[in-house]
This record gives sequence, structure tokens and C-alpha cells, in this order.
Amino acid sequence: MSEMIPCILVVDDNEQMLTLVRHVLEKARYRVITADSGEAAITVLENNPIDLVLLDIMMPGIDGYTVCRLIRDRSLLPIIMLTALESDEDKVRGLDAGADDFVTKPFSGDVLLARIRAVLRRSKCALPKASCAVIRSENIEIDFDSRRVSVNGKEVRLTPTEFHLIQELALNKGKVLTHTDLLQRVWGLEYRDEKEYLHVFIGCLRTKLGLNRRGNQAIESISGVGYRFNI
Repeated sequence: MSEMIPCILVVDDNEQMLTLVRHVLEKARYRVITADSGEAAITVLENNPIDLVLLDIMMPGIDGYTVCRLIRDRSLLPIIMLTALESDEDKVRGLDAGADDFVTKPFSGDVLLARIRAVLRRSKCALPKASCAVIRSENIEIDFDSRRVSVNGKEVRLTPTEFHLIQELALNKGKVLTHTDLLQRVWGLEYRDEKEYLHVFIGCLRTKLGLNRRGNQAIESISGVGYRFNI
């Protein structure tokens, strides 16, 4: 990541949206590059040092999901999805592709800037040191030193945010972590009331780790309270 003012790539096929987001970001003193298609975004990324990507999902040609996966194949560059899609399934699909966060359209400039600051902060911060090097339970192995998770011996690629979430759950195995506690530990104070947001990330984590089968209580929901890791 560059040492000076962060450079943000904004990808959207809507010219008005690009203009609006550019205005908001430049007013906040970010450097901005725009791309009006997935293909153009890939070209920009190949030729410019970028610190964060704001990525629209619904675009002709290469859509946002595909661009996100292509970026994740190469790097851990922070990605925020910009989506007009409301369903949890669509949001989980974006997170599964490798996004670190999502903002639902329409959004305010203040909300967008808060998300950007939080994601940039998380990308720079080291995770808290785990008290043990590896946790093995059933078919899941979590290696805290290398920040790798495997299921049945096969590595599962998690974003830094997802790894931080599974680390918090695993290191507190058997304990109930409240929604607010998890949100503050993993995302920061700005997210402390975002219970539905946490629900989406937990759903994505369960899917990636193969824990979403009916009756599976590995990541147990404690109704109205939080979550408990049981394996």
C-alpha cells in the first residue's frame, strides 16, 4: 500500500455514479481513478498502484463478482462492493468472491467514507497475537501464524476480515460472543450496531468452511445475543 494519500479505484458503468463518488472521495482528499467496466478496471490495476477498490456488481461484460475473484487470485487488495442488490444471498456471493465489505445503494457520502476508513485501517492492522499456533478440530485446521484455514486438508481462501472473524470465534471456543463484541473486535466501533451485517459475514464464513448444513452447530447462533464456536 502506498505511503502517501491512498489511491482508490472506483469501478461502475454508471457515469453519474462515477462522478458522484469521485466528488465525495476527492473532497475527502483521496486520489481517485475511475473505470467504467470490469475490463477497464483490470487494465488500471495492472498499470497503477491502487490501495482500495470500490466495485459495482452489476456491469455488462465482466461483472463485479468476476473482477473481485480476479483481484483475489493476485492479491489481498481491499475491496468494497457497491451493490443495489438487497438479498443476503447476493451479498454473501460478493463476500465469497473475496470482497472485504459492501455498501448498499443508495448510500450517503458519510457512510461510504466511514466504510473506506474502516477497511483501510483493518488492512493495515496486525491481528492480535493468538495464544496458540494452531487449532485442529474435526476436519478444520486454523493456523494462526500463517493465517491459513483448511478443511479436510484443503486450504480455504479467506479475506483478512473473514480470518479475523474466525480467529475471534475460535480463540473463544465455547464462549458466547455478543453481536456488539464481535462487531467491535473485528470491524471497529463504526459497526457496533450492524447485526444484520454480521449475519451476512457469518453466513459466508459457514459456507466457505462447509458449516452451513442443516443442524450444524459449529458456529452456533444464540438468538438475540451472538454466536458461539463449538468445534
